[in-house]
Amino acid sequence: MTPRVSVVVPAYKNADYLQQTLDSILAQDYQDYELVIADHSSADGTETLLAQYAEHPRVRVLSPTPPGGGAKANWDRVTQAARGELLKLVCGDDLIAPDALSKQVAALDAHPSAVFVACKRDLIDAQGKVVIGARGLGTLNGLVSGRDAVRASVMAGTNLFGEPGCVLFRRELLPASGWDNSHPYLIDQASYTSVMLQGDMVALRESLASFRINAGQWSVRLMHEQANQAIAFHNALAAADPTLLPGLTLRVGNLKARLMAHARRLTYVWLGRRMQAG
Repeated sequence: MTPRVSVVVPAYKNADYLQQTLDSILAQDYQDYELVIADHSSADGTETLLAQYAEHPRVRVLSPTPPGGGAKANWDRVTQAARGELLKLVCGDDLIAPDALSKQVAALDAHPSAVFVACKRDLIDAQGKVVIGARGLGTLNGLVSGRDAVRASVMAGTNLFGEPGCVLFRRELLPASGWDNSHPYLIDQASYTSVMLQGDMVALRESLASFRINAGQWSVRLMHEQANQAIAFHNALAAADPTLLPGLTLRVGNLKARLMAHARRLTYVWLGRRMQAG
């Protein structure tokens, strides 16, 4: 039988954490789902680890995705293999709570106009310790127009909806071209946006996912590049539909994109020092 939900994992150099990720998915209290995994040709022992799950009745382990193509290549591969009506992508070092699927499916079922649901998430360190709890969504709460949610995220200058493990959406609404890699640092937010512009979204104020941070990953170059890509993404949205992002909204969002990138880097510097001290 076709599962209602497909949870897909595009693994890449995640051997240290992938087992925790997969076990968190397989620990769901919701039953009508499948788990699809593909490794992006990592050379860190991931293939051996995945062999332990190959016979699990809920799991499909795909052959390795050929090298190249960036994140989009593997994200598209596992997504194209999905069979469920609803899709959740979980990166290979993140976690979801045992009731993540049940609560997010229930939220969509309770709101037939909704095409997308997002929750808050915890930021965790390499050991799985929560360093910042219940982040995301801004002031979004309950059923929200998808256009209003997109506009709020642009105005905030950041992805209010979190990493892919925080969201669940109707798979058929993802474009035929797959995940939107026009601005690679925003592959998730840009793809969410294309879905949300087709209906409403539900914001769950509960933390149902965990994002594992690397405190050393935010360089000054990365800060500027992500801000530039966020601004380019905002400008492209405004050009496509000026009624979605009027001039003032666009200007505020672009200014905040630079401020948020700077604040994010400072946060990561602080976290790095905290972890070293601990």
